[in-house]
Amino acid sequence: MVASIGHFIGNKLTPGKSGRTGDVTNPATGELTAKVAFATAAEVDAAVAIARKAQVAWAATPPLRRQRVMFNLKSLVEKRTDDLARLMSLEHGKTFDDAKGEAGRGLEVIEFSCGIAHHMKGDFTEQVASDMDSWSIRQPLGVVAGITPFNFPIMIPCWMGAMAVACGNAFILKPSEKDPSAPMLLAELFAEAGAPAGIFQVVNGDKAAVDALLMHPDVPATSFVGSTAIGQYVYHTGTQQNKRVQALCGAKNHMVIMPDADLDQVTDALIGAGYGAAGERCMAISVAVAVGDVGDRLMAKLAPRVAALKVGPGLDPQSEMGPLVTRQHRDKVMGYVDLGVKEGAKLVVDGRGLKLQGYENGNFMGGCLFDNVTTGMTIYKDEIFGPVLSVVRAKGFDEAIKMVNDHAYGNGTAIFTRDGDAARAFASGVQIGMVGINVPIPVPVAYHSFGGWKASIFGDHGIYGMEGVRFYTRLKTITARWPTGIRSGAEFAFKARN
Repeated sequence: MVASIGHFIGNKLTPGKSGRTGDVTNPATGELTAKVAFATAAEVDAAVAIARKAQVAWAATPPLRRQRVMFNLKSLVEKRTDDLARLMSLEHGKTFDDAKGEAGRGLEVIEFSCGIAHHMKGDFTEQVASDMDSWSIRQPLGVVAGITPFNFPIMIPCWMGAMAVACGNAFILKPSEKDPSAPMLLAELFAEAGAPAGIFQVVNGDKAAVDALLMHPDVPATSFVGSTAIGQYVYHTGTQQNKRVQALCGAKNHMVIMPDADLDQVTDALIGAGYGAAGERCMAISVAVAVGDVGDRLMAKLAPRVAALKVGPGLDPQSEMGPLVTRQHRDKVMGYVDLGVKEGAKLVVDGRGLKLQGYENGNFMGGCLFDNVTTGMTIYKDEIFGPVLSVVRAKGFDEAIKMVNDHAYGNGTAIFTRDGDAARAFASGVQIGMVGINVPIPVPVAYHSFGGWKASIFGDHGIYGMEGVRFYTRLKTITARWPTGIRSGAEFAFKARN
C-alpha cells in the first residue's frame, strides 16, 4: 500500500493539488512506500498568506507565552522520539539509535528556545544625553522559510523552526522530498503544543517550491542546509531579492592524528565519525591526516574495524551502519570509489561488493577505506557524502594544518593529541568554523552556534543559539526625550550629545 503525503497547512494535513509527486522509498528494501506531493507556486502563496495573517498576532504574543508553547513541544518530542526515529530510519536508512540521537540534538535547540524571553532582551542606557534615554529591542522578521536536507529530517527543522517560531515568526518548512514523514509529524507536534494555525507549516516539493519561497515578496528570510551547489543558488537567488539568507553547505572534514595520539581512541572516533549514518553527515570525518610515523600504526588498527562494520537495515538493533538514502546516491558514492582507485589511491577496504540476503534491492554498501590519498585527487577534494574514509600522510604538524587550511571547505575539523601546545596552535590557526580537540564531530551545543567557514557557508549567521536569535529578528533602537515645558527652538546643526 503506497501512502500519499501532502502538506501541513493551517494546522491541517492537506492533499497536494498539482498532480506532481515524488517517490519515497525504504532504502533498506528499495520498496516504494509513499508518493509525496510537489507544491505549486500557488500552493506556496496560499501557505504564505495564512502564515502572514497568523504571524501578526503571534508576534504580539508575550515571549513568556511563546516559550510555554516551546516547553509543550519539548515534552511532546520527548514522548514521541521513538516514533520520529522510526520514521527517519524507514525513509533515510540511519540506524534507530542514530535517529534517536538526532531527535535529541534537535531537542537541545527546542530547550534553548524555551528561554526566548531572556534571549530576546534588549539593552537600555539611561541619560545618553541630557534628559534623553536610549534602548534596543529585537522584533521578528515575519514569515520565514527553511529548506532542509535529507540527512537530518528532524534535527535541522528543529534548529530552524524552534528558533524562528520562538522569536515570533511564522515558519514554512520545505523538507527534503526523500524523507518527508518525520517533518510532517513534527508539524503535528507543533500544533499539538499550541502553535496557532499557520505558525509552523510544511510545504513539500522540489525546485518549484523552493523558487516560490525564494521569490515570494512576503518571505524576507530563508535558512538552508544542503549541498554547496544548491546553497550557492539559494543564497544568490534570495539575496538578489534583498532577502536575508543563511546557507550552510558542504564539507570535507579533516581529523589530524598526531604521533602521540591514543590510537585506540582515534580508531573508535574514526569509525563513528566516518561511517555513522553511512557517512551522510556534513560533520562526518572523511579525511584522516596521519602525521609523522603514525600512519602505518593507524592503518593496522583501523582497517580491520572498517572491514568488520555491521551493515544492515536501520531498524535492526545489530546494525552499526544502514543503507544510503537512495539507489542513485549509492551509485554516485560507488563511482567516487572507482575514481579513487583509478587515480592511484590504495583501496585497503572495499565495500562495493556488499550483498545482504533478503535485502538485495536495498541501497547498501560496506565501508571503504583508502590509504595514500593525495591532495590532488578528486576523492580528497570532493564531498563524497558516503561511507568512504581517505587517509593522507603528512610529514609534520605544519603540513597537516596547511592541508586543512588549503581545502575549499571549512565546516569542521579535529585534532587528536596529548600535546596541549599542538592542540592550542591547531585551534588558533586552523581556518575552520568548528574545531574539536580529541572530539571527532565538534557540533556545538545549542547555546553556542553551528556554522562553518569558506565554501561551507554563505551568509554570516550561524543557525542556532544567539546567532539564531539574531538571524530571526531585527534590531530596533529607540531614543526618547520627554518634554519638560522648556522650548529651546529648532536645531539645524547635527551636534554631539552631551
